[in-house]
Amino acid sequence: MPDIAFVKPALPRNGVLVLPMTEGDPPAGLAREAEEASGGLLSRALEAAGFKGRKGQATTLWALGGWTKVVALGLGKAAELGSEGVEAAGGALAPAIAADREAYVAADALDPKLAAHFGLGAVLRGWRFDRYRTKEKEEDKPKLERIAVATSNTAGAKAAFAPLRAIADGVFLARELVSEPPNVLHPTEFADRCRGLERLGVEVEIMGPKELKRLGFGAMLGVSQGSAQEPRMVVMQWKGAPKGKKAKPLALIGKGVTFDTGGISIKPAAGMEDMKWDMAGAGAVVGAMAALAGRKAKADVVGLVGLVENMPSGTAQRPGDVVKTYSGQTVEVINTDAEGRLVLADVMWYCQERFDPRGMVDLATLTGAIIIALGHEHAGLFSNDEELAQRIIAAGSAVGEKCWRMPLGDAYDKQIKSDIADMKNVGGRPGGSITAAQFLQRFTNGKPWAHLDIAGTAWTSKDHPTVPKGATAFGVRLLDRLVAEMAEEG
Repeated sequence: MPDIAFVKPALPRNGVLVLPMTEGDPPAGLAREAEEASGGLLSRALEAAGFKGRKGQATTLWALGGWTKVVALGLGKAAELGSEGVEAAGGALAPAIAADREAYVAADALDPKLAAHFGLGAVLRGWRFDRYRTKEKEEDKPKLERIAVATSNTAGAKAAFAPLRAIADGVFLARELVSEPPNVLHPTEFADRCRGLERLGVEVEIMGPKELKRLGFGAMLGVSQGSAQEPRMVVMQWKGAPKGKKAKPLALIGKGVTFDTGGISIKPAAGMEDMKWDMAGAGAVVGAMAALAGRKAKADVVGLVGLVENMPSGTAQRPGDVVKTYSGQTVEVINTDAEGRLVLADVMWYCQERFDPRGMVDLATLTGAIIIALGHEHAGLFSNDEELAQRIIAAGSAVGEKCWRMPLGDAYDKQIKSDIADMKNVGGRPGGSITAAQFLQRFTNGKPWAHLDIAGTAWTSKDHPTVPKGATAFGVRLLDRLVAEMAEEG
């Protein structure tokens, strides 16, 4: 990933020059100087290439004047300019200069805060997971080391970038966890990596099978009983609220199934390798906790993740089993591939009983049904609290992690009625993502709660402006923004 440096404006006469430009406006600042230095050649070349400055547009000109290349990035209309568009421009830059070691960005016409967001976009898009590449050709490796962003207020840009860099580190942690192969990232290893948050000031507590059995986590233990890998629950506490301003913490809860075969209700072989990222909800929670601690968020937040592996074996949970949850409620397990809700049921009840949070937000790659409903564009949002739901929608929109409100209701709840237990873990094919949320709602005990089904947004098969192909870390930035607006700003 490139280093981002904020520097005073001074037009370079060689190397790689990057010009962020708004649509329909004449070049300003350093861009105007570049135009003059080229004797008008720059504008004629951009016109010939069809560059208009439209949002998301990127054009590369080679060997223009003394510059190795000039990269023009469209920001869209100046009146509509905001952080998301600027981040997208920064993201578009990363692949355009991946083969160069350094680039100079003429961002002096941008507000210093927007210049910082440009840097954020570049680092987010420049991330890659290459831990297991051993024979990559030298020419295929990214060479970019430094991006110098020119701004009229370097101090202001650096101050704005510092918390954004901490958020980016949280995103990278989540992406790394989700990208790891399942033979490496089993529950014990995942829990051990959570220990790394202690260097940021996060209090980390890990519970193994003995503690979970003593507590009575019957649902979570039932999911893990077919695997040789032992389950873990990790509790992470960030205590950042100023003295005298203490309030109930906001709770973030993540489903962490490090690999999901479906258990006895085994999944089809095709695509099963994707189930290494069935822990993306837990990854997002860990990443969010790292982001909050990294930027020293002035709020109290607790993060809990339930970590299991769901495997078929002679000891595996069977369809038809009845388990007793930590809450005391019983569940008839109809389908062992509907396991994430069983893990969350125990963790959610434990969370509200121990921490009495002001609200709970859980993230889970819970159902394939949500992909059928919403595709890969939105996460499904379910909530029993109107204010919390609206805050999540707003936070997601602000950072480009979009959520769509889905219904809850008694009619759906009746679908999970069991003949022999308090409930069953599936309600049939109709409304599958909704009945899964109805199941979770039975373990909220009346607390303000929201459930984000991120099955369609946790992984991407193509590159996006600030998200390269692979693990997206969806939820990290949303949760950080939610905490900032709900717990820090009131």
